[in-house]
Amino acid sequence: KAKVLRLTQTAPPQQLFKYGMLWLIPCFTGGYGATALNMKRDPLKLKTGEAEFPLTLGRDVSGVVMECGLGVSYFKPGDEVWAAIPPWKQGTLSEFVVASGNEVSFKPKSLSHTEAAALPYVGLTAWSALNQVGGLNQSNCSGKRILILGASGGVGTFAVQLMKAWDAHVTAVCSHDASTLVKKLGADDVVDYRSGNLEEHLKTLPLFDFILDNVGGSTEKWALDLLKKWSGATYVTLVTPFLINMDKLGVADGMLQTGVTVGSKTLKHLLKGVHYRWAFFMPSGPSLDEIAELVDSGKIQPVIDEVFSFSEVPKAFLKLEGGHARGKTVINVISKQ
Repeated sequence: KAKVLRLTQTAPPQQLFKYGMLWLIPCFTGGYGATALNMKRDPLKLKTGEAEFPLTLGRDVSGVVMECGLGVSYFKPGDEVWAAIPPWKQGTLSEFVVASGNEVSFKPKSLSHTEAAALPYVGLTAWSALNQVGGLNQSNCSGKRILILGASGGVGTFAVQLMKAWDAHVTAVCSHDASTLVKKLGADDVVDYRSGNLEEHLKTLPLFDFILDNVGGSTEKWALDLLKKWSGATYVTLVTPFLINMDKLGVADGMLQTGVTVGSKTLKHLLKGVHYRWAFFMPSGPSLDEIAELVDSGKIQPVIDEVFSFSEVPKAFLKLEGGHARGKTVINVISKQ
């Protein structure tokens, strides 16, 4: 059934899509981040406690525009588009999806809906970390040494390709069984994190200009020592305590704790000559436009680990919970691809 959305003058232009193709599912099923997301969904607490459910999961979508709101001027019914829906909205595991016009982009012409559904969420997450937070772009990347920790997952495989498209030197860290895939995507050096002491091995390599950390945990304690000091080198992590702080401490205390944490770490590392940053997924149709150009030029390709039918959604989530994915997991909502 289609989802119906009542618009207000302050709401962004909306469109109704019938995708029925493939959705990707990088979602949290255990309640992680519930405090922050519920605040975004209902900041004035006008809804009852039961209004949160039923909650539709899924973030990525690729399909066909069915209807457009009055404020939508760039798209029309019948257009083939793709998008990543922000986590505070209902998700994409559905035949019909409502999205804001500024979250949507024309699907790359060179990809099927199956392939296109594997890119928006991870692509925008990597784009946020590398470009919007890290400041990297096509004009300043040539020759820079980039280290990507966790290079074989969805974000990592996209990041490797984007950095190579921008002519950077990429060192990728992953497990041995993923090394062939990562090399195929263009990584210059591939390091197996299971073969001995990873920290010591990386210290034998020349210093880096930029580090993207998809792993977190203990890596943050030593990874910044691998950066070139006093050169503008930057460490960006996608593993932050923001949502955990909000869940544990509540909105006010969680935000305060998060601000203190990121502020103190930023200052600490700035005094050592390197930049420390956090990054998050950010929905953006214009960024997807740029990604689509890279895809159609052959510089970025989707990496799909496995495709499931809609009836196999529980099986797909069990697979995700097992970890160690090589690329993305895709849900085929209807048979047409």
